[in-house]
Amino acid sequence: MSDITDKTAEQLEQLNIQDDQQTAPTSTDSDNQKVETSSASLYVGELDPSVSEALLYDIFSPIGSVSSIRVCRDAITKTSLGYAYVNFNDHEAGEQAIEKLNYAPIKGVPCRIMWSQRDPSLRKKGSGNIFIKNLHADIDNKALHDTFSVFGDILSCKIATDEAGNSKGFGFVHFADDEAAREAVDAINGMLLNGQEVYVAPHVSRKDRQSKLEEAKANFTNVYVKNINVEATPEEFEKYFSQVGPVTSVHLEKDSEGKSRGFGFVNYEDHGDAAKAVEELNESEFKGQVLHVGRAQKKYERLQELKKQYEAYRMEKLEKSQGVNLFIKNLDDSIDDEKLEEEFAPFGSITSVRVMRTENGKSKGFGFVCFSTPEEATKAITEKNQQIVAGKPLYVAIAQRKDVRRSQLAQQIQARNQMRYQQATAAAAAAAGMRGQFMPPMFYGVMPPRGVPFNGPTPQQMAAMGGMPKNGVPMQQFRNSPVYGVPPQGAPQQGNFMRNGGNANQFYQQKQRQALGEELYKKVFSKTSDEEAAGKITGMILDLPSQEVVPLLESDDLFEQHFKEAFAAYESFKQEQDQQQQQPQPQQPQTQA
Repeated sequence: MSDITDKTAEQLEQLNIQDDQQTAPTSTDSDNQKVETSSASLYVGELDPSVSEALLYDIFSPIGSVSSIRVCRDAITKTSLGYAYVNFNDHEAGEQAIEKLNYAPIKGVPCRIMWSQRDPSLRKKGSGNIFIKNLHADIDNKALHDTFSVFGDILSCKIATDEAGNSKGFGFVHFADDEAAREAVDAINGMLLNGQEVYVAPHVSRKDRQSKLEEAKANFTNVYVKNINVEATPEEFEKYFSQVGPVTSVHLEKDSEGKSRGFGFVNYEDHGDAAKAVEELNESEFKGQVLHVGRAQKKYERLQELKKQYEAYRMEKLEKSQGVNLFIKNLDDSIDDEKLEEEFAPFGSITSVRVMRTENGKSKGFGFVCFSTPEEATKAITEKNQQIVAGKPLYVAIAQRKDVRRSQLAQQIQARNQMRYQQATAAAAAAAGMRGQFMPPMFYGVMPPRGVPFNGPTPQQMAAMGGMPKNGVPMQQFRNSPVYGVPPQGAPQQGNFMRNGGNANQFYQQKQRQALGEELYKKVFSKTSDEEAAGKITGMILDLPSQEVVPLLESDDLFEQHFKEAFAAYESFKQEQDQQQQQPQPQQPQTQA
């Protein structure tokens, strides 16, 4: 580590990163965050997830004296939410930071800096806030800020973007006072920005927009019509809909060549006539085609309805698949959808079956089979789990969502490390002569299921290898690591183990688990290049039954899936452990002999 890095680390230790006066947000919805800050506190947004407090300190400390820095993270996953708070000791330094660093790139992404609002109600009431839409895709936060900054002080400025970071064509500018916002609306509304006419208006809260939408629904005059004969003229179209009341305007949508697209709009003078048209002319025949007539909806309203329909469909599908959808892995490459269905067809009615494949069409080694009833699925699990199909033992279980699996894995690693921590504490207490009894870690042997061949080295082969694994790592290194379940130093060795009540099966189990651990450790270490992380992750994966571990050594896709979940759980545990170590430990009371 260089001198600069050492100096930065020392400076960070002096900072109160966990400032008690600033409450960290615990939700991923940034609109609902409540963060208490001082008058010299800055909000720094649009941050890359890898940006840390140390990096922000290096960037902001040359401006002035920094009192604290916090990168806001998710309470569960501990991943960055993409924004942070930087607190200066004086207000002037904060002003200089906004002037010099606003929209400056941090790890290639322009950051967005503004004063942090102590009172969240000031951010939500909308005073001085304006809405801009129909923006050109090339207009970013800085360009929008430069355009509107001539009207007054800007508190915040943001272009709405999608998950890929592309502009959605609209944004918001929040001025310090209402007068500047009104001047900006009057001056910019209807102007051309990058060749596009923009719409600028005071920002309306979601609650008020919903209220206006409900009012518009109750008093609509605009009617949407589709399935129109493409040969119909605007005059014929207007005449047909005028039979229910006076029409103010009609519009037939056309393509780039001027041909009718088969839908259009009719606007009535009175809401009653519009409602009558929907009631009487819907599903009526016009020029040989049955029309669909309904209330015209805005794009936002249509998207909301489609979203609700999709969510309802998704939840219905999840409820139907509960207890009937099976996850099958360790499939041979020769197993396709038809063969997989043939294997499970005797257990009941199958509604869907699929073997997952790569982009090149190669089997990923796992798939799904969905039955009609939970009873059929349970029977299939009982009969097919660990059964040999095409030379491989199948793993069959109820399918789970990825978030559920990850949560369970995180709970397992937390419980296991808590047990190790308690054991280490008891050992330290015993060594210090205090009361307590150290229980060595229990050894869990693993045996393959009946009928499943074991491809690992036999005890005789291990002896011939001289106790050395294929990767050249001394066997003693693995004996000292508890993640493989090998008895630690001080536990009975192999000779004593056999004499103290052990048997050949237990000795064989130990050797098998050790061999699997060594092969698995090589694959994990090639992904992390970190001995500690590789050992922990290997231990997590080895907690699975051996019939599930062996396929991971044969299928890169299965290994990648389990590795990602285990690595995410390890990262979460590591962050929690670091936070616990940073907390001051209570002093032990002194005793006299």
